[in-house]
Amino acid sequence: MRILAVGDIVGERAVRELGHLLSLASRKYLPDLTVVNGENAAGGRGLTPPLAADIFAAGADVITTGNHIFDKNAILEYLDSTDRILRPANYPAGVPGVGYTVITLSGVRVLIMNVSGTVYMKDESLASPFETAEGIFLRESGSYDFAVVDFHAEATGEKLAFARYLDMMREYRVAAVWGTHTHIPTSDVRILPGGAGYVTDLGMTGPQNGILGIRSDIIIRFTKDHLPGKFEVADGEVSLEGVVFDIDAESARATHVRRVRL
Repeated sequence: MRILAVGDIVGERAVRELGHLLSLASRKYLPDLTVVNGENAAGGRGLTPPLAADIFAAGADVITTGNHIFDKNAILEYLDSTDRILRPANYPAGVPGVGYTVITLSGVRVLIMNVSGTVYMKDESLASPFETAEGIFLRESGSYDFAVVDFHAEATGEKLAFARYLDMMREYRVAAVWGTHTHIPTSDVRILPGGAGYVTDLGMTGPQNGILGIRSDIIIRFTKDHLPGKFEVADGEVSLEGVVFDIDAESARATHVRRVRL
């Protein structure tokens, strides 16, 4: 089975161009399942129901998110109506939405999970991503054939530690772990010793003429002078960044991993 994981969408224009970009990716890579991180779709912070509908119409099967998922109030009720938009599973019990789902494709049951890191994430409400993931895998044991995880985190070391831990715990049948959140595509695409495909960060799907998808002057003012300002999405060409994972469903191991940029 082939899974296309697409990096964080930044801004409405990236959503509008996503259909064209995913069409190119579909013709080139022929994915069976497409997972798109959409937490920055609404002006760089958050997601709305109409934008989620546009992302699905563009070709996404599942939308993962991260620390900005609750930034737009309009998404809160919508999260409780679907299991195809995921918020981090280690948020407190009772918040809207779900942190994982199981999709059956050609008889193969795929568990897709969304978890947030805790290092440098400035959210004390988050539970341990390790314990949260482990609890889900134990609870769902036997109900899926393999699992993939979007680990939305700031610290590269935490991302790799999380992936290596799950890679060692082969009974959880984790076939791929990819990082999101930092919007910078990393070059460490690989298969870990236990068979899980891995990359520290997918990158982003958004305008390249800026900093992390946001106008350069705003980010420079914020980082150089420590002056706050409303983030505005940059202009320029939109690129899709992500990774394709080829997975053997019987062994729950990746067989090939490659980077995508369109």
